[in-house]
Amino acid sequence: MHQPNPQAVAAPAAHTRNFVLVHGGFHGGWCWDAVALRLRALGHKVYTPTQTGCGERAHLLARTITLDTFVDDIADVVLREDLHDVVLVGHSFGGSVISGVADRMPERIRQLVYLDAIMLENGQTVFDLLDPDVVQARLKAADDSGGLAIAPPPAGVFGIRDAAQLQFVQARLTSHPLGTYTSPLQLAHPVGNGLPAVYVQCTDPVYAALQPSRDWVAAHGIRRIDIATGHDAMVTAPDLLAHMLVELGD
Repeated sequence: MHQPNPQAVAAPAAHTRNFVLVHGGFHGGWCWDAVALRLRALGHKVYTPTQTGCGERAHLLARTITLDTFVDDIADVVLREDLHDVVLVGHSFGGSVISGVADRMPERIRQLVYLDAIMLENGQTVFDLLDPDVVQARLKAADDSGGLAIAPPPAGVFGIRDAAQLQFVQARLTSHPLGTYTSPLQLAHPVGNGLPAVYVQCTDPVYAALQPSRDWVAAHGIRRIDIATGHDAMVTAPDLLAHMLVELGD
C-alpha cells in the first residue's frame, strides 16, 4: 500500500488548499485541532465544523437531527464560505456525511478522503453496517436519554494508548444524536459521485466495526492507504496525517 511521504509537509505549500475536516461519532471539531494547526502553518485554509448536537453544539441536540442534518451542516460551510477545490475529509461516521456532500456539490470538491470511515450506499443507515451486537449496545446506551442520543464509549475504543491523549479525548466526547444512526443516506448518484477518492485505513490497531466498509472499498476498487496508528489518527498521529493530506491535496 502507498505510504505518505514524511517530507511532504516540511516546506511551505506550493498551492494553498481548502481543507474541510469532518469529525466522527461522539467527537466535535476539536478533534482536528492538531492537524489543522499543522495545515494552517503551511498556509492552507482549514475548516473543522462541529455537527449539530455534538461537541460544543451539544445544546442543540434534538430528535429531529438526522443524517441529512449533518450533510446540511457541511454543505452549508462550503457554500457560505464559498469554497472551491475542497479536500473533503470524513473520519469514521463522517464518511457517510462527505458522501452526502459530494452527491450535492461535486463541482466544489477536489478530493474525498475517507479516514477509517464508514461507507454507506443510497438508502443505507449507519446501523445497517454495524454488527447487531454493536447496534444493541448503542441502542441501550441511548436509553438514559429516552432514545434521544447515544452516550459515548470510553475513549480507549478509538485506538488511543497515550494517557494524555486519552484524557484529552475522554474529556471532550459527547453523546451522539441517535437519529443520525437510524436515518438513511440519500444519494442521487453512486457513492463519491465520480470524484477522486481515497480510503485511509488505520492499522494499529484495526477498528473492527469498520470491516464491512473495508470490504466495500476493496470490492469497488477504491484506492487505499494504510496508516500505522489507531482509529483516532488525527489525535494519535497528527504529523503523519497532515503529511498525507498535503500529498493528497496536491
